[in-house]
Amino acid sequence: MNGISNQDVATATSPSALGEDLPDGVATHELFASGAASAVELLDEAIARADRWNHQINAIIGRLDDSGRQAAERLDDTRSAGDWSGSLAGVPFLTKDLTCTTEGQPYHAGNAALKEAGHVASSTSHLATMFAELGLVNFGRTNTPEFGLTITTEPLAYGATANPWDTGYSTGGSSGGSAAAVATGIVPIAHANDGGGSIRVPAANCGLFGLKPNRGRVSLGPEGGDGWAGFSVDGVVSRSVRDSARVLDGISRPWPGDPYWAPPPAGTFEAAAGREPQPLRVGLCPHSGWGPTDPECAGAVEDAGRLLESLGHQVEYSKPDELFDDDFFEHFRTVVAVCNVVALAGYEAALGRAMNREDTEGDTWALMQIGRDISGTQYLSAVEWCHAWTRAVAAWWSDHDVLISPIMAEPPPRLGELRSPETGRDRLTDLLQFTPQFNVTGQPAMSVPLHWTAAGLPVGVQFVGAHASEELLLSLAGQLEQAAPWADRTPPVWAGSG
Repeated sequence: MNGISNQDVATATSPSALGEDLPDGVATHELFASGAASAVELLDEAIARADRWNHQINAIIGRLDDSGRQAAERLDDTRSAGDWSGSLAGVPFLTKDLTCTTEGQPYHAGNAALKEAGHVASSTSHLATMFAELGLVNFGRTNTPEFGLTITTEPLAYGATANPWDTGYSTGGSSGGSAAAVATGIVPIAHANDGGGSIRVPAANCGLFGLKPNRGRVSLGPEGGDGWAGFSVDGVVSRSVRDSARVLDGISRPWPGDPYWAPPPAGTFEAAAGREPQPLRVGLCPHSGWGPTDPECAGAVEDAGRLLESLGHQVEYSKPDELFDDDFFEHFRTVVAVCNVVALAGYEAALGRAMNREDTEGDTWALMQIGRDISGTQYLSAVEWCHAWTRAVAAWWSDHDVLISPIMAEPPPRLGELRSPETGRDRLTDLLQFTPQFNVTGQPAMSVPLHWTAAGLPVGVQFVGAHASEELLLSLAGQLEQAAPWADRTPPVWAGSG
């Protein structure tokens, strides 16, 4: 079944190759590589998990079982011939329905008009090719808010994705479908992207690890040069640090003509994740300069600071002076609004007609109107402001290694709070105070699941490194994973529970 559908797909289950536990992606690949399980068997089990659990969370909005099975069969054939490759070969995988396209497959970007038109992608992205070359077996598309424009996954086109820790709460966005699918155990890894927090926020809300790579680390070729003037970057969400590191090794390959490229790492990202970091100079920023921070979120940062001190790192309360500049969101919104007007023109070309107010959600249309009223001079002035502000912020890392802050200013909100016409915009302002700054600077930043509220909701902690410092962050993440393991914490909606 290769169309977009919310209906469950009946699939015969096979004897489990995974046992009672659900391994991470690296361990799943080892089952395939050792011959303990075929790629088809691993895919069938993931399909069975999706059939059983997706209706509770609405994470997967498009099934690609047929093309997934064809890819799995090719992997099994090449393994039989002794001629297979791919460091994650055989691992079931899902792609977010935003930016990562495969020619001829459905692509709707959370928009009802594209869904109703049965729109399909006209080209295959370099990222999709790199995922395939890793041997990941994509069998579905995950839910996203319309055009990825907010931090909750509740599009009118497909309905809300529910948090597996408590289905009355948001998964975050815009990669909320991917995060819910991984947190539930349907797959160990899923595609995500981040233009203002869209990897980190869902990872935080769903108890996952989520690394936003450095600007230019993951190519948008061949169709794209940079996303949102360089604010947006692709990656994944995962349960283990090593999974994200291994994927990043596989997708860090430029496309000819990319406008810029991040410096290559000294070694591999996966090796860094398994290496103890040297003592680091760490700054704590538990509170926002733009509004109140919930004690749960501030406390999670302070607890992380104490943990790092116990691991031998030097920790102090410190942050860049310019981090909460009052003019920041005006310029950020200018860039995002204009870039989305350009993106909308591309969707109009695909549909063969102009899109009007009825073709988008209200907040989306309002942003488009803002973008249309911005002049070229205003846009370039906003970009230049962001460049100058970035240099001022980045200077803090000349005598620090890592900044720690909350991901959001509050724990996960209830579904509906961010979609309310009366209160949604205010609630977005309340929550989104720590992540978009590092989309503008382009620095790598990660969400690490180190805290849960008394009600059992995850609260992620953000760690931000200097430019192109993913190796350092992954090394620190691996150390934290050992010191404060989270793999044994699973949500009530969990595919490993039988």
